[in-house]
Amino acid sequence: MAETAVNRGWTDQKLENLVGNLLRTGVSLSAFVVAVGGIIYLARHGRAPANYRVFQGEPSDLRSLKGIVHDALEFRARGIIQFGLLLLIATPVVRVALSIWGFAAEGDRMYMIFTGIVLIVLLYSLLGSGSAF
Repeated sequence: MAETAVNRGWTDQKLENLVGNLLRTGVSLSAFVVAVGGIIYLARHGRAPANYRVFQGEPSDLRSLKGIVHDALEFRARGIIQFGLLLLIATPVVRVALSIWGFAAEGDRMYMIFTGIVLIVLLYSLLGSGSAF
């Protein structure tokens, strides 16, 4: 029996399953990384008294992608937590990029164009608006 074009190529159901798995994996991975960073932070600083009189922002090394990755690789708790948050932010961006690829595989140009516009807006909001990246 010959396969139909729908069975050989990408279907909406396959794309939905792939995107759903990506979102679950991305959120779960980021939650795990943040939890590991939180455990390390509490193990090292859990008994230190909190000082709410003076606001202390993030250290300068945690304001750039390079600094966050460096601190995470050095097993510094704040760097690991920030890296987990970056994974959480990256998850929907990767989802949109994957959707473009899926729509291209399906041959659906209209959705590919609309999703491409969404990806451009997302990337501009993260990279082009004066952010730390």
